[in-house]
Amino acid sequence: MMSRLRKITNPAGERNKAPILEVLQKFLNSTRQDQKLLEISSGVGSHAAFFASNFPNIHYQPSEVDTALFGSIEAYRSEVAAPKLQPPIQIDISKPCTEWVNEADISFATCGESYDYMLNINMMHISPFECSEGLFWNAGRLLKKNGLLITYGPYAVNGVLQPESNVQFDVSLRGRNASWGIRDVTELEKLAAGNGINLKQMFDLPANNKCLIWEKVKGLQGA
Repeated sequence: MMSRLRKITNPAGERNKAPILEVLQKFLNSTRQDQKLLEISSGVGSHAAFFASNFPNIHYQPSEVDTALFGSIEAYRSEVAAPKLQPPIQIDISKPCTEWVNEADISFATCGESYDYMLNINMMHISPFECSEGLFWNAGRLLKKNGLLITYGPYAVNGVLQPESNVQFDVSLRGRNASWGIRDVTELEKLAAGNGINLKQMFDLPANNKCLIWEKVKGLQGA
């Protein structure tokens, strides 16, 4: 059941949406009409509304595991001119796409290669590693050949986490939940490679975060 439409504010999301958009504008086609984007872990919905309004040609599908956030996602959606921004659907990214069930009756049963883009912002460090594993596994099945998975958040690189504020943030995260923590790009590259995906480019963004562009380079057989 859809929650009452009430916007939930996310100050960090408001600050980072413009820098992320600058990266998206380098990689998302802003004119072709037959494109589809699946956002995993849409949170309160502010990013979905902002990005979809900047790419009105792209069929934009937000999703969340927590249906309590659907009302906020819909509230943001109601305020923008984004004709191809869809209502949110529930997705537990730790599970294979063959097991996804949603009220919108969007079928993922075959895990077909139907998406040009997948987007995931600030999820990996505040979720169990199984969610990162599921993100790459599902991207390997749902993305078209040469499709892009775009992820954003704090990351370590080759075992090095910088600056000190990120080190302390990681300690705080693991103290709150032992299954959380800032992921290392090298570790994620191994996950990606096993699912036919390569790291294409990495951008340093404000607030000690990075935007990673992953490309599906090899087709995979269903589930």
